[in-house]
Amino acid sequence: MDWESWQQSWDTQQEFYLPEREERFRVMLDVVAAAAGPTPRVLDLACGPGSISRRLFARFPEARSVAVDIDPTMLAIARGSFDRDSRITFVTADVAEPGWIDSLPDESFDAVLTATSLHWMKTDPLTRLYTDLAKLVRPGGVFLNADHMPDPDTPLLNALDETIQKSHQERARITGALDFEQWWAQVGRDPALAEEYEGSRAIFDQHSGGDEHPIAWHCARLKEAGFLEAGVAWRSINDALVVAIR
Repeated sequence: MDWESWQQSWDTQQEFYLPEREERFRVMLDVVAAAAGPTPRVLDLACGPGSISRRLFARFPEARSVAVDIDPTMLAIARGSFDRDSRITFVTADVAEPGWIDSLPDESFDAVLTATSLHWMKTDPLTRLYTDLAKLVRPGGVFLNADHMPDPDTPLLNALDETIQKSHQERARITGALDFEQWWAQVGRDPALAEEYEGSRAIFDQHSGGDEHPIAWHCARLKEAGFLEAGVAWRSINDALVVAIR
């Protein structure tokens, strides 16, 4: 299996929606460096194919990562990509369910990192998750959430952002970029991932969608959960990187 090709196609598909994605990762890791130095212990939350951990190890070769997800396809690509890499441990768990932290190693983390994932969650499970994370991050450690955080109070600005995104996606399609649905259709045609694909479809088919919230909502819930401060490290119009300090 050519796991690197799957990683590259996933990156291209994600950049179809977020051309600033690498800049967002860079700022995320800048914060990790400032908070934890060159050997951070990291929880890669809702890790997908391991995009954050790949960039983490490229910048901090002595970092350690615990990568957690529930999607069998994502975990198959991640495990294949990191085969025999002792720096990373994979955990299968649904972060939207109570008690998911019982599946983790008994340790605290310098940083918990997640990107483009928590908008899939409903409000109540997400609020509970923030409380769980406050228990996992060491004092002085950080939680970073990079995700869609549209502000309902700026409808005109949101409309401009939609126009910008559509223009970018039209240009990307010309170069052959796949959108989310097309990427998953490609997975479904690969017999080597047939079992994992069926498992992923079972999860998607019973998922009713998540709730998106503006930046202020996330910052308020994080402070209520026990983080000392929460603010913005990076943002575009409708996407942001929120940082909470424990």
